[in-house]
Amino acid sequence: MELNDRRLGFTKRRIELLNSLGIFSVGDLLSYYPLRYDVLNTEAVSSWKEKDRVTFEGTVAGRVNSVYVHGRNMSRFDVMTQSEIIHITIFNRPWAKSLKDGDLITVTGICSGRNRVTALSYSTKPLAEQNAVTPVYSIKAGIQQRTIRSSVEKALSVLDGEIADLIPIRYLRKYRLSGRKDALCMVHFPKNTEEIRQAYRTLKYEEFLRFFTALELMKSSQNGGYKQPRNFDQRKTEKLIQSLPFDLTAGQRKALGEILNDMADTKPMYRLVQGDVGCGKTAVAAVAMAACADAGYQAALLAPTEILARQHAASLRQLLGDQYRIGVLYSGESSEEKEAVLRGLQEGTIDIVAGTHSLIQDAVTFRQLGLVVADEQQRFGVEQRRALREKGYMVDFLLMSATPIPRTLASALYGDMDISTIETLPSGRKPVTTVLIRENSFRSVLKDVQALLKEGHQLYVITAAIEKNENYDARAAGDVCAVLSRLFHPYHVDLLHGRMSSQEKEAVMERFSRNEIQVLVSTTVVEVGMNVVNATGMIIYDADRFGLSQLHQLRGRVQRGQDQGYCWLLTGNRDPGTLERLQVLVNTSDGFVISMEDLRLRGPGDILGKRQSGLPEFLIGNLAEDTAIMNAARSDAYEIMTDPDHPDFAALLDSVREANRTNAGYAD
Repeated sequence: MELNDRRLGFTKRRIELLNSLGIFSVGDLLSYYPLRYDVLNTEAVSSWKEKDRVTFEGTVAGRVNSVYVHGRNMSRFDVMTQSEIIHITIFNRPWAKSLKDGDLITVTGICSGRNRVTALSYSTKPLAEQNAVTPVYSIKAGIQQRTIRSSVEKALSVLDGEIADLIPIRYLRKYRLSGRKDALCMVHFPKNTEEIRQAYRTLKYEEFLRFFTALELMKSSQNGGYKQPRNFDQRKTEKLIQSLPFDLTAGQRKALGEILNDMADTKPMYRLVQGDVGCGKTAVAAVAMAACADAGYQAALLAPTEILARQHAASLRQLLGDQYRIGVLYSGESSEEKEAVLRGLQEGTIDIVAGTHSLIQDAVTFRQLGLVVADEQQRFGVEQRRALREKGYMVDFLLMSATPIPRTLASALYGDMDISTIETLPSGRKPVTTVLIRENSFRSVLKDVQALLKEGHQLYVITAAIEKNENYDARAAGDVCAVLSRLFHPYHVDLLHGRMSSQEKEAVMERFSRNEIQVLVSTTVVEVGMNVVNATGMIIYDADRFGLSQLHQLRGRVQRGQDQGYCWLLTGNRDPGTLERLQVLVNTSDGFVISMEDLRLRGPGDILGKRQSGLPEFLIGNLAEDTAIMNAARSDAYEIMTDPDHPDFAALLDSVREANRTNAGYAD
């Protein structure tokens, strides 16, 4: 139902306000869940502690004093309650001056100690008539909480009898869940905290059930077709492994075995290889691409940046030697170089190619593409990945991610793929020493940095902004570069950011890799694609503005060799929760722990980049905390969707498809 439906009676102004919150339909409105709930704290005055949120009933004692301070109204008055006088201060309620001595009043506010309360609201209704639980929504300036509440209330009233259950009745009974209408009523208008708990149990299960049903639909659409097995010489592959300049870890061996088995199968491979920064995913992919070439097919490695594409090509030549013909394709190449690569791919004289989005262009034609590898897969949308797969027939597909998460959660997020996890790092790899600096200045570690440079090592300095912005209070790369150029003279300091041309970025990175630049001030453009062994130090300004997984990726740049790497996280943020979050990086180098914490705090969209096409977003389900509900919904969706004779098959399929058609963010 649209918001302009006559039955709702919403004014044009109200619809505009709701639209500004991303609410464009009644479905959006009903799923605009409260940000939090305010629960009445009616404990005795004697038990109040400073900063407690309290609610109490009493009578006004004396007159109300109302004045204007710095352009806003402030009212002060006393309330008698429980034989105590409470001193009340409330802002921007000029009508409070109409309160009279002896009036009954119910106040909600924050205790500021010594029988003082800064009131958030007051009512002339007695405490017994107040809502025990009040939902609080995320709003913008100009929108009031009551606007959301009344809009939701009207929608529920109009749709009474039309809200159908998505969850089959057998599962409602099995888990003692509520019907959809009751769950929506309880989540928006709860009578107590138990109703909130019950509503969220139901709505989370429904959300996960819809997700896994959509996932099963995707899997069934991708599993068709016969692939010609890649018949590679296993002895030659093992000989290549033995010739590598390092021994593969047990995790690498296991992942490689799974990949090679997939390649030899008649079903196209669709596999994710995940592992922590530095676990050796690229070496595994290199052997797989060599095996593909041995079978008479071509392999393509898709990288998110030109620098990374070039580095991959160089690494492949180093690992595989001259027995394979390796090319690289990116937009910054000369016309002659591009033409030679395009001709080599079409004629089959190039076995393996590394490249950027340039590989997806219509002009790129392969003689016989057999394997596609996507590095940092979260940086590519599903359409980009599909476009490269379609350059060949029944192409094997391998994705690599340096954001590792436990297998159960990986199965949830990447349920249409098989998953290989490399859990161990190569022997001798040292963890980065990470220090949290509680100021947005590195003056306290200046001596450490100077010592690092004096020893001949190099330094990254990361900023969250390219230039100053009055709406975004963060250190700007240009300003930092200017300051450090003076501070670290005669060391060479230079700048790198995303607005530079490809040629400019390439030139700076090349000079940094040759140690012609000792201090590189950069935005997160160096998060992937930089492999400078001599760079062993990193300073990150405004560290609180980055996700934990991104910070972990960034600091991985300074542990590429045998020398100890150091990372200093700078923040002026004093919020205890923020500092606790950053402390996770100090306490652990385990990417699994870090990504789980990021999932808990930030959600999958921030951690994993572009989501799978056709899958619903999680509005309230939390992958890190709701594992029991998630696992139950996954099992139930699989049970239903893999059995067309299941009594709930048709109904669930129809309801999910209908939800996908009518809800933003869902695709059929």
